[in-house]
Amino acid sequence: MGQHDAGGRLTYVLVDGENIDATLGNSILGRRPRPEERPRWDRVLEWAEQAFEQEARGLFFLAVNDDLPMPFIQALTAIGFRPVPLRGEGKVVDTAIQRTAEAIAAREADVALVSHDGDFLPQVRQLCDGTRHVALVGFGEFVNAGFRGLPGLRVVDMEHDVRAFNSPLPRIRIIGIDEFDPLEFL
Repeated sequence: MGQHDAGGRLTYVLVDGENIDATLGNSILGRRPRPEERPRWDRVLEWAEQAFEQEARGLFFLAVNDDLPMPFIQALTAIGFRPVPLRGEGKVVDTAIQRTAEAIAAREADVALVSHDGDFLPQVRQLCDGTRHVALVGFGEFVNAGFRGLPGLRVVDMEHDVRAFNSPLPRIRIIGIDEFDPLEFL
């Protein structure tokens, strides 16, 4: 991705891919998403760079068994993400993201967490210390309620704010009257 101020402050984009995929499949589509229905992850990195006005470094966390999903790994690498394939007992992706967020809290860096998972509340609360930009990226209606009201946390919708999808998703969400377009309902 771009080098807005090489060697300067970074935005880390931490992606909980399983959480986003599960929410998209189970809660929005009601079935396993087809490849063309999944987020365009390059747009998430581009959004982060524009929103925070600096280089974004994407880390995509995924649980694997003995085989790497090489086509997906190669695609992520090609668009600028660093895949973080994890193996082990329990919620390895959550554990790795929690540890990464804690490590970032000790740096001068900004963070965009792509997840809805309340398991990250302690780390996000720690990051919302007033010294950094912190965003939670996902589907607003499925964000864990504990995130609401954290000082300085920006909740960003993947579909409407990031525009990470090629076609509209079948979602029911609260619409601000200034955004309301009756043609979407006719």
